[in-house]
Amino acid sequence: MHFKNSFFLFFASILFLSACGRKFKDTGLHVTGKVGEILVVCDQAIWNSEIKAHLDSQLTQFIMPYFPDVTTFELIHRKTQNFDGAIRRHRNILFLEIDSERKEKFGLIQSRKDVWANRQLVIDLKAKDYNQLLELCKEGMQTVHAQFDFSEWKRILLNFQAQNNRPIQVKINKNFGINLALPDASTIVTSRPNFYRIELPTASRPIEFVGTGTQDIGSVLTGIMIYQYDFIDSSQFLLDNLLKARDTMLRYNVPYETDGLYMGTQYNKFVFPESTATFNYNKSVKGIEVRGMFQFTGKDVHSTGGAFWAFHFLHPKSKKLICISGYVDAPSTTSWTQSLREIQAIWKSVEIL
Repeated sequence: MHFKNSFFLFFASILFLSACGRKFKDTGLHVTGKVGEILVVCDQAIWNSEIKAHLDSQLTQFIMPYFPDVTTFELIHRKTQNFDGAIRRHRNILFLEIDSERKEKFGLIQSRKDVWANRQLVIDLKAKDYNQLLELCKEGMQTVHAQFDFSEWKRILLNFQAQNNRPIQVKINKNFGINLALPDASTIVTSRPNFYRIELPTASRPIEFVGTGTQDIGSVLTGIMIYQYDFIDSSQFLLDNLLKARDTMLRYNVPYETDGLYMGTQYNKFVFPESTATFNYNKSVKGIEVRGMFQFTGKDVHSTGGAFWAFHFLHPKSKKLICISGYVDAPSTTSWTQSLREIQAIWKSVEIL
């Protein structure tokens, strides 16, 4: 990378960190818009230009390896002169601004929090001319995406923490030695010494019928499984070993309504599970996240399935390997983005007692 680009990315990062350190400002208003949306505010000429292709390619990244595809964000556009009313409270806003009075050699990326609503993130891209703005979009969108990505799950996490589902938390504390932020109306449906399954409140999402343009409302079933087993050595954190342990735990603890079927991992090459080393929200717990697909298996004819997102870590006191694994069982014709973000927020919230 050229020195100019290195300087640019460093400068943008400093601006982001500075903005995140600001004291929370309570506006008294909640954010609007859907989870997984970024409102792009700019003149129509900018939106119709080459810049839009860079926004699409770098801000609408996929959360892998799900099928159908799950994008981190969808872009919606509002012209600068029409940016007023309740739309100002949108959760994620990106301003693209050309100011011919600017004299700076480089474009600017600036983050602002809680401008028109609580837990809102606004990012400004400022340039002196179109070419400088285009360069900013070519080189700076990864930084912008990272900021919106962090803000999206953190916003949900804070909301769940505020709900303080105390009865379930006490049971999780006692059995696993951890804290989790869970939404109200969550219920424990399986409770064993090494395995809990918690159903989250049933959500309704629009379902689009392909070819007809009509929509209906369908149920999205989501839940959290927490399980633990003895830690022996670090090889247990290899992806293959994590998946073997997962399949064993689910075979005996998550049966389907049809006898002989159980929740199992999908190993198709197109949706083969992926793993990444990562942390919880405050970096106090280091572990391995695994994303993949599941289906109810165990017989020649497989049943329905969906997506899972799990986090594995070693509990420093109990010396148990603990997994927090969320699942989403929903029609393929509806968006899974919000449900998966909620799952991500829950495992990110984990803390050691």
